[in-house]
Parts: sequence; C-alpha cells; structure tokens
Amino acid sequence: MYSKEIFDQDCRQCKRLNDFLCEVKQKHPGYHARPVAPFGDTNPQLLIVGLAPGLHGANATGRPFTKDYAGLLLYEALYEFGYSNQIKSESLTDGLELKRCRITNAVKCLPPQNKPTASEINQCNPFLAAELKTLPEHAVILALGTVAHQAVLKACQLKPSSAAFAHNAQHLLPGGRVLVNSYHTSRYNVQTKRLTKAMFSDVFRSIRQLLDNPKKSAGINLIS
Repeated sequence: MYSKEIFDQDCRQCKRLNDFLCEVKQKHPGYHARPVAPFGDTNPQLLIVGLAPGLHGANATGRPFTKDYAGLLLYEALYEFGYSNQIKSESLTDGLELKRCRITNAVKCLPPQNKPTASEINQCNPFLAAELKTLPEHAVILALGTVAHQAVLKACQLKPSSAAFAHNAQHLLPGGRVLVNSYHTSRYNVQTKRLTKAMFSDVFRSIRQLLDNPKKSAGINLIS
C-alpha cells in the first residue's frame, strides 16, 4: 500500500527498538511486534501524527491507536466529526474505516517505556517527511504532543524553535499546509484532565474550519 520511502515493514535500523520488539514477541507471540503502518485514507485532508505504538495497543494489533486507551478519545472524536464509520477501534477485523483522514506515528516501532530516544526519532523521521510530501495542498496535520509536533517540524526541515507547541495552536507550514497541536490523548493526560473531551472537540472544530475554508490559513503566521 505504501512505498518504502513512507513505510518499511522490514525496517530494523534502530538496534534498541529491534531488540525490544524481539523480546516483546517472545513474551507475546500473538502480537504484531513490528513497525506499525499508517492507517486510513490514501489521500487524506487530515493527517494525525502520534508518538509511537503502545505496547498492548498498536504494537499488539498492528494498527495505530487500536485497542489502546489513547485511542478511546481519538476515535470517538473522529467518529463525531465524520472521519470514521465507528466510534471505537478494537481490532484489525472490526470493520473500522477512516474517511479523509489518516493516522501515523513519529516513530513506527514500540519504544521501551513509550520513550523513543532522540536518535530513534531522527532515524524514523524520513518516513514521516516522505508521507507529508504526499498530502494535498491545504491539508491539516494534527500533532498529538510535543514529540509529534517537533517531528513534523523536522520533517519539514524547520528548526524546533521555529514554532512553539501549545494546545490548539495553529502554524502555517511552507507550502500551505497547516500544523495544529493538541495534547496527546494518553491515559495520563485524560485522567488528570489536562486534556478533556471538550478541549479535544475544540481542536477538531478548528480543523473543520480550516478544511472548510482554506483561506482562513492566510491569517496564520507562516513558519520559516
């Protein structure tokens, strides 16, 4: 489905991650435990960028945010705003489909303690850069968390300091696409109310306004 520039199922470039995946596969033989491919529309208006697969979520199922606590709020919002045909994502065979939207990760492999190193993020970044280049003009990129935000900037050959992360902040990227930030939908953020359903819905309302009226991006500061 994807070219090897965007996703390589056989990538083993990060030794630490590869060794960890081998350990996980031994403990959980039924788990996917390999790089996790992007999921969704092949020509999306909205690209959602997460951090990395979760141990018992995407790493187990092979699909981003599936059977993962972090996916509860995300897929609920995607359903409510018309991007998904189902409110939950539980398995590869649950019939879920995304419309006008695709989900990917800054790092395609499960990292220990859910914390990829800077070198691992950099090693995986060319895949994200290649994916961003395939997006249509005026597409919106939703970065879930600071790491995803910075990975998008790097993929666009921009300095980390060129745009600060802030919840529901909007940044105009070179070429006309817009980067929108949100706190990650992690269990910690949701349970501590750092990210509420209302806050996440506000982010999707911002995205809808941008997609419905691309001229609105003219009022957003261009990152350079």
